[in-house]
Amino acid sequence: MTYPETMKAMVLTGHGGLDKLEWREDVPVPRPAAGEVLIRVGAAAVNNTDVNTRTGWYSKAVRGDTNAAAATGYDGASDADGGWSGALSFPRIQGADCCGRIVGVGDGVDAARIGERVLVRPMHRPAGGDEDTLVTVGSERDGGFAQFTTMESRYALRIDSPLSDLELASFPCAFSTAEGMIQRSGLGAERVLITGASGGVGSAAVQLAKRRGAHVTAMTSPAKAGDLKALGVDVILNRDDALPGGAFDVVLDLVGGPRWPALLDALAVRGRYVTSGAIAGPIVELDLRTLYLRDLTLIGSTRQTPEVFADLVGYIERGEIRPVVAASYPLEALREAQEAFLGKAHMGKIGIEIPD
Repeated sequence: MTYPETMKAMVLTGHGGLDKLEWREDVPVPRPAAGEVLIRVGAAAVNNTDVNTRTGWYSKAVRGDTNAAAATGYDGASDADGGWSGALSFPRIQGADCCGRIVGVGDGVDAARIGERVLVRPMHRPAGGDEDTLVTVGSERDGGFAQFTTMESRYALRIDSPLSDLELASFPCAFSTAEGMIQRSGLGAERVLITGASGGVGSAAVQLAKRRGAHVTAMTSPAKAGDLKALGVDVILNRDDALPGGAFDVVLDLVGGPRWPALLDALAVRGRYVTSGAIAGPIVELDLRTLYLRDLTLIGSTRQTPEVFADLVGYIERGEIRPVVAASYPLEALREAQEAFLGKAHMGKIGIEIPD
């Protein structure tokens, strides 16, 4: 098989501000190793994790909300442990979302896969890793902010859909995170509260919860209430509204921060709280009496069983969920796309178009 020697890509050169994102047109095209496929990327999208990885927010040295230094970074405070699994290796090509077509295969992969349209599973266990080893696309390995990327064949899932690459690229990270939270909580036809409901993961959680017959209450700003109602939300609460006590069986939380104790108070006896984010801040106060006297369950959700992403592909192919794309930017304008993302004026995802 023959491939181009170089490609266009947005390269992250280190933890820090937007200036750490560098546009390059001479990046070597990766070659698929044994068991891997080479993907011509059709589209990607922006996620909180792209910003948080760039700034190094995952470091224990960082205690503030995700917007606190999203444009400038943390001045090296997080270099030792700023990635999902510790220190990152630079340069790194980010982009947790990736839709494209297989154009090459490594040893041991059936050449019949060439030409398949695929979605990349963004969080997974690498070959040879134990069951708790975690690789996140765009963090521990290069991702979709480039013309080409490689992936283990088993984590590039074939998809048959009339949706565009840009629409399909809005699903992998946000929807798999939301579906992972929902499967971990065992959500059924119950009362659920979703925080950060207008964001990528939040709006995905709305659709996925409604798919399971849940009664959905969403926390959002008034400006986005109409869009969320159109996704099927039953009740809208403004971000500063008092929460009803004991009203929910499940809370799906992406926000954390100072209002966190009120989320536990809003749970019914034997309620389940699930978190996969903390955009308002990771340090919270817990009254253990609330936890044990009301038999609550607290769940952290990052690692996903293989069924989560496979189920998600099935939902897409059957038209059970739909993309929510607020805007799109060319890859070379990724800095501007992240600035728009940080403005939080949109609902859903911001797509990234990959150049020919």
